[in-house]
Amino acid sequence: MLIGEYQHTLDDKKRLSLPVKFRQQLGKRLVVTRGLEGCLFVYSQKEWSSISARLAELGMGQANTRGFARFMLAGAVEVDVDSAGRVLVPDFLKEFARLGNQVVLAGVQTRVEIWNEKSWTDYKKKIEKEADVLAENLGEIGAI
Repeated sequence: MLIGEYQHTLDDKKRLSLPVKFRQQLGKRLVVTRGLEGCLFVYSQKEWSSISARLAELGMGQANTRGFARFMLAGAVEVDVDSAGRVLVPDFLKEFARLGNQVVLAGVQTRVEIWNEKSWTDYKKKIEKEADVLAENLGEIGAI
């Protein structure tokens, strides 16, 4: 399970060092794609196969399913983890997530999210304020 929050630097060559714990669980070849709330999602090859298969099952009959599949799949790239544990973040993904030199990597069970540091701080403050209400809502539907 991918968990934890790590602050890292995106170097001038757009390389990002992954925490050792994440590297051990994700493997040597990853998929990076556009995520939600303005971050990037990082998946292992195995998890990405599962995600893409579920997207394929959605069908093409509705515009929102086609749009979401395009959002996830067209924005995805396979990247290799180099010998120093770094991945290259392509320009279009760096721009999408507004990544500067300082980024946050957050482990979210089956994926890693890469956030602009300020965006993460703002998002985290918002969610922390709403945590009780979110828990209550999830409790009502039996999720927790």
